[in-house]
Amino acid sequence: MTTFPVSNSTLSEKELGNFIKDKYNLGESFECKLFRTGMNHTYFISNTKRKFVIRVYSHNWRTKTEIQEELLLLELLKKNNLSVSYPISDKEDNQIQEINAPEGIRYVVLFSFAKGEKMRFMDNDTCSEIGSLMAKIHHITANKSINRTDYNSEILLKKSYKQLAHFFAENLTEMRYLKELNYKISETFEKINPLNFQKGIIHLDIWYDNLSVKDNKEITIFDFDNCGNGLLILDIGYFCKQLFFIESDKKKYESKVESFLNAYREIRELSDEEIKLIPEAGASIFAFYLGVQAQRFDWSNIFLTENYLKMFVGRIKSWMEYYKTKK
Repeated sequence: MTTFPVSNSTLSEKELGNFIKDKYNLGESFECKLFRTGMNHTYFISNTKRKFVIRVYSHNWRTKTEIQEELLLLELLKKNNLSVSYPISDKEDNQIQEINAPEGIRYVVLFSFAKGEKMRFMDNDTCSEIGSLMAKIHHITANKSINRTDYNSEILLKKSYKQLAHFFAENLTEMRYLKELNYKISETFEKINPLNFQKGIIHLDIWYDNLSVKDNKEITIFDFDNCGNGLLILDIGYFCKQLFFIESDKKKYESKVESFLNAYREIRELSDEEIKLIPEAGASIFAFYLGVQAQRFDWSNIFLTENYLKMFVGRIKSWMEYYKTKK
């Protein structure tokens, strides 16, 4: 019987563990466990003393060049003593492995484990530490670029809308809102004075799910899978927007944002124009990730329904309206 083709597979924990143990000279005491599937698949491999993260990139999600650029960025940050999860080299000094999965070649990278816990509800001190670390990263990445996506209005907004239009009728209230929002934010981006905005390499996905916190102060950032080039304020806007939905008490939200921004500004300056762009920056990335979810609908987003669209767009609306009332 001919083996039927697949679009996405889940690799065996046991076989992947044996593969990694052989490539990286890890002892037999190490055990591999699947952590979660998603855009990529994440496994932990550990024993009683050490723990690592295995990322198995989805087939055709990232090119080898894009992954190499991501790893070079992480090596640069590690070299500058910044707390990020970094790639581990195998016994032959390779950082990228290739596995011939049923759907085709999948790339595999072993990363250091970010010690600490995920902290959804952060206090002011933790927000301050995150602001400080983000600024230190931006201090290294400012005015640099990598061979990856340029995050502009075309990618963040227009392309994302086109992805969604494959699934939802454009006369839906939420789709009309997104189209209008895309137009307004794109117009704002096009009018930006480059002298007042810092550009460089950005993470694009810094929120509580992509950082570990140890003792409330030791922050480690990971998952640079979406890193690329763009305005540095995009990272800031996205973190603020995530914090906005986590913290229902908006007085506490404002206090935490202030702690975050003050810590950032102790290391890097922010222009008034950049601060004013935070609402649009945060909204544009939320719109972008909605488009990514539509792009990967084939296997990872069975929840992408009209109700989900209403919920997600509702979050963007409430964020934009909140800042509109503050003007």
